[in-house]
Amino acid sequence: MNRKSSRARLPLLAFLGPGLMLAATGVGAGDLAGGAFAGMNLGVAVLWAVVLGALFKYVITEGLARWQLATETTLLEGAVLRLGPVIRWGFLVYLLLWSFGVGTSLIGACGVATHALFPVFEQASTAKIVFGILHSLLGLALVWIGSFRFLERTMAVLVSVMIIVVLATGVFVGSDWGAVFRGLTVPKVPDHPEGVAWTLALMGGVGGTLTVLCYGYWIREKHRTGPEDLRICRWDIGVSYFLMALFGIAMVILSDGLQLSGKGATLVVDLANRVGEKTHASVEILFLAGAWAAVFSSLLGVWQAVPYLFADFWHLQSQKNSLSPDHFKPYRVDTRGKAYRGYLIALALVPLLGLGYDFQIVQKANSVFGALVMPMVALTLLLLNGRAAWVGQSLRNRWWTSLTLIVIIGFFAWVGLPKLLATLGLGV
Repeated sequence: MNRKSSRARLPLLAFLGPGLMLAATGVGAGDLAGGAFAGMNLGVAVLWAVVLGALFKYVITEGLARWQLATETTLLEGAVLRLGPVIRWGFLVYLLLWSFGVGTSLIGACGVATHALFPVFEQASTAKIVFGILHSLLGLALVWIGSFRFLERTMAVLVSVMIIVVLATGVFVGSDWGAVFRGLTVPKVPDHPEGVAWTLALMGGVGGTLTVLCYGYWIREKHRTGPEDLRICRWDIGVSYFLMALFGIAMVILSDGLQLSGKGATLVVDLANRVGEKTHASVEILFLAGAWAAVFSSLLGVWQAVPYLFADFWHLQSQKNSLSPDHFKPYRVDTRGKAYRGYLIALALVPLLGLGYDFQIVQKANSVFGALVMPMVALTLLLLNGRAAWVGQSLRNRWWTSLTLIVIIGFFAWVGLPKLLATLGLGV
């Protein structure tokens, strides 16, 4: 039986699994809050920005998969081998800072969402810490003992709950569907003092940031190793960003025209309260369940995926005397190995130290990290996939792909540079 005919009999999850994991990991507390803020301030007129943002992330993830299937090396390996070993250390610094900020944010968001569902503590701050710690340890245990197939199925269930519940809630709440259609099809930035900023933030917030790189490790787990697998990956990635776009659209619709006082993760709780006021208490609980599924699936995905990146770095470090394209030997990360499991433990425990920090400070740091990673990845893909000698003539960037990557670099630099300067106290 040939490879093509055997794949035809595989279940749907075998084709869409990595994409569903990408969707589960990519939608977290920031996406929930970002969609809600955009809807509150700008309404449904900016729904087109969600679609365009999903398209941007699709181009980046497809380019990452194309590089890996053409060369059998991950994007991190390719960047170090082709662009210089200094990238290895710059990546490590970024990875450590990103892991702490995102880990703290996800743990806190899980605590807030669980407290909203089960208010057994008098103090919300206490509930956030206790429930957050429990979720972090649960994520650690599931990744430690669970197989890739188990985690794939678990996150597929969570992302399904997340999407279905939020979409159903949007239908219950209702909206001006004519305005929704216009918002999706007619690019327009409402007349608002921060209209451009919120539109750009909404566009940049679709999907994940650093976790996009983890798609390459997931397709390795699915034994996608050559150019013949690119078509499957394109469908897989397309479904993933379609689902993430639906989620973002639903969040904007739900928060259209509302005035909420919450910030960050607590904003979602306030939004749920308003949903309950406009519909029924059961719909409020349903929405909170979907929000919990979103943040916990993101935590579980980050706990499972990000240690791949550190283990890949560790392998590159061990091969530092043979870091040339002709001598480097690609390998599959051992999820039972010391590098992977050591980083998994650190990821689950070290960010607990940040639970005492103000949520706004953590989210501000995350916004800077997220704004920086996309232009770096886009630039790397522009350089690596632009060389036919490296990826082959059939898999090199076409002109429209290169143009899109240049637009992405410009867009995220436009969004990210002001955020970075503001964080450093250099903004205007």
